[in-house]
Amino acid sequence: MMNFDRNTQVVDCRLGISHGKGGSLARAGTLSQAGKLDVVVVAMGSGRRHVTKPICEITYAIRRENIQTGVLVLYAGTGYPESGTMGSFGIDPKEIDQINMHKMAIIHFGNVRNHFVKKARDIFSGVRIPAVIITQALVDFEDFAKVGIKTRYVKPKEKDQLSDGVIMNLVNGVTRGDAASREKLSEIIVKVKETLGQIQ
Repeated sequence: MMNFDRNTQVVDCRLGISHGKGGSLARAGTLSQAGKLDVVVVAMGSGRRHVTKPICEITYAIRRENIQTGVLVLYAGTGYPESGTMGSFGIDPKEIDQINMHKMAIIHFGNVRNHFVKKARDIFSGVRIPAVIITQALVDFEDFAKVGIKTRYVKPKEKDQLSDGVIMNLVNGVTRGDAASREKLSEIIVKVKETLGQIQ
């Protein structure tokens, strides 16, 4: 990480080569760590079913606000279905530790609500920090609380709560594989700043 002035962030973003020809997002299982461990954007492993295009735009927009932001591309969870069922998903304890090093997380999911709510449950089994969830599908706090994730507005039953991690904000309607609109990027920035303001 090098600072040229107050607004420039240069991040060494790969442990290995990128995914596919001309791929701009790091290969699955890599962490792009910023100079300060403020925010980490978590992306599912890239592949045929997980088009990660909005992640770079989201990260760039947040960095333009002078918020130190890294990117973690999960190793598992590429979403390839097995025998016509839901794709497998898992999160490595090392990845949980990498997320927990930061003040807050932004986690990007796709368009199948039942799938990504279950993925969120697996992630929040160990994540202890506040998060903003970005999805393509419409989802609300109650959907996450039902699977044991603490949220800002809806709490799970105490016996079901997975961890101290809490979903502070939601942004729906960010289409996977398409450029994020200015309105959605602005909404993300507002909610990230709001979350950071509440935890600092």
